[in-house]
Amino acid sequence: MAKDNDRAKPSSRPIWSGSITIGLVNIPVKLYTMIRDQAFSFRLLHKDDGQPLKYERVCIKDDKVVDWKDTVKGYEIRKNEFIVFKKEELEAIRPESDERIRLDKFVSLLSIDPVYFDKSYILVPDRSEEAYSLMMKVIAQMGKAGMGKVTIRTKEYPVVVYEYKGSLILTTLRYAYEVVNPGDMEELSGLKKPGKKEMELAGKIIEDLSGEFDITEYRDGYRDKMEKLIETKMKGEVVVAQVTKKEEVKELMVALQETIERLRK
Repeated sequence: MAKDNDRAKPSSRPIWSGSITIGLVNIPVKLYTMIRDQAFSFRLLHKDDGQPLKYERVCIKDDKVVDWKDTVKGYEIRKNEFIVFKKEELEAIRPESDERIRLDKFVSLLSIDPVYFDKSYILVPDRSEEAYSLMMKVIAQMGKAGMGKVTIRTKEYPVVVYEYKGSLILTTLRYAYEVVNPGDMEELSGLKKPGKKEMELAGKIIEDLSGEFDITEYRDGYRDKMEKLIETKMKGEVVVAQVTKKEEVKELMVALQETIERLRK
């Protein structure tokens, strides 16, 4: 089970290899997983015998199980109305990986809206230490990040490449049309202006709670409880479920004042 000082272990194999290209400059690199999802994965079991359940492809029209060889891909254009695609049609438009991270623009790293960040990977030199080090040092010194595109496993991504803790990091980005503009939310269009007293109290709370960013201060409480629950059940001990009591919802001004009083203790 995880301990407080545990860290995600580096991968032993790259998931992709190719080159960073900037004009005629070519920097061979390997791409390694950086983010490891530590969420628990459950299997659905048969209640009577505790065995895993399998899923089958059942046609909703005749209620028969369909073999993989008899399936095709379709896109729903209207309710229960589909366009069917042949395998060759989809393969013809699939982007081909040319094993290049094409950087065509450099921007201020701080100018990138983090809402577009998707998933990050570690880039390491592939017998290109000199060129890799040069790029890493110069973009770090200038506070820049390279933007461009890459194809990984037949999917094309916009990406940003920047320096982080003595390495180059590649982060895939979401396309603009994938991100909802909060300004289009009706509930946000008529927000009332807060009162002066509420602003002062809220500002005081934020000031008292201000500090330096340190992600290691935070742990997944659910994961810790889940690990403890697994250990308890493996020992054959009885588990007594405890329901957490919900906190009372207070009027805003009262909640602000009580929060400040609590912080003073």
